[in-house]
Amino acid sequence: MKRLFFSVLLLLFIPALHLSAQTTKWTSDKPHTSVKFEVQHLGIAIVAGQFMEFDGIMATDKDDFTDAKISFTVQTKSVNTNVDMRDQDLRSARFFDVERYPQMTFKSTAFERQGSGKYILTGYLTIKDVTKLVKFDVAYHATIKDPWGNTRTGFRAELTINRFDYHITYDEKSVDNVLHVAPDVKIIIDTELTKTK
Repeated sequence: MKRLFFSVLLLLFIPALHLSAQTTKWTSDKPHTSVKFEVQHLGIAIVAGQFMEFDGIMATDKDDFTDAKISFTVQTKSVNTNVDMRDQDLRSARFFDVERYPQMTFKSTAFERQGSGKYILTGYLTIKDVTKLVKFDVAYHATIKDPWGNTRTGFRAELTINRFDYHITYDEKSVDNVLHVAPDVKIIIDTELTKTK
């Protein structure tokens, strides 16, 4: 009877052990990954910036990534537009308020294939004290073996958000009644991920 009990337990656990063993983990390769944004200034030009400190992880069991679980964390104090005065302003309470909200995060709920090399990445984006469900348009580039024997894959993810939705409410206007900083902000993530398991 005892032997039968342990045999049943073993049969129950084998599928779970097999699934765990198959999970592939990927980590963003920081020198080849960027988290960028673009926003219109005074209605006439695009200002671009990026965040220099971040971490990204993907876990999947399928070769086509359709079951991928993806998470990303960005350190808001690392914002960089190559203009120190502007960067200090972006770190202030008028924008990211980095003392109160040191991180932005994203956690996926689905990664759906839309055709050859195209996906929709759905998940929860948190900026400041607001969390919203968003959908990134994702382009898949390729999966390769690099010259050192590592497996790498690459994606570009794009999303446009309204900054007012995330309590980034700076609203000064020009004499022509145009916002200094437009509401819509485009987020572009170019990432190269290295297989770690």
